Amino acid sequence: MSTGSVTLHRVLKAPAERVYRAFIDGDAICKWMPPHGFLCTIHELDARPGGTFRMSFKHFASGASHSFGGRYLELVPGERIVNTDRFEDDALEGEMRTTVTFRAQGPLTELSITQEGIPSQVPLEACYLGWQESLWLLAALVEAELAQ
Repeated sequence: MSTGSVTLHRVLKAPAERVYRAFIDGDAICKWMPPHGFLCTIHELDARPGGTFRMSFKHFASGASHSFGGRYLELVPGERIVNTDRFEDDALEGEMRTTVTFRAQGPLTELSITQEGIPSQVPLEACYLGWQESLWLLAALVEAELAQ
């Protein structure tokens, strides 16, 4: 079975520790990870090496949902996250691997994401579009500053 990969890059106006935290905090994940039009439910989240996660995205308009989960392979606070990921759908076989790196650039964070092993049934253009929307929402979350 053929698989695909996507690579994304962003510079965010937030410290690396805050951006990293948005990837391992369930409330934050529900705020930014589901693309426009989707809601997120976290079923399990144990953000430690060897820990697992499971979540569902539900399309608000249609009610259709898909669940997925995986295992954290590596977590280096403020620097790197590596995890596996697989859909809970027999038609979407295979295990994906996502590597997220955070590089502090003064008050900014350079964010790089590579997702490999995307099932061939998932159009890569749809993955890019979904990630673009999610990263826009991530920026809105982590770049927000409260007025003093």
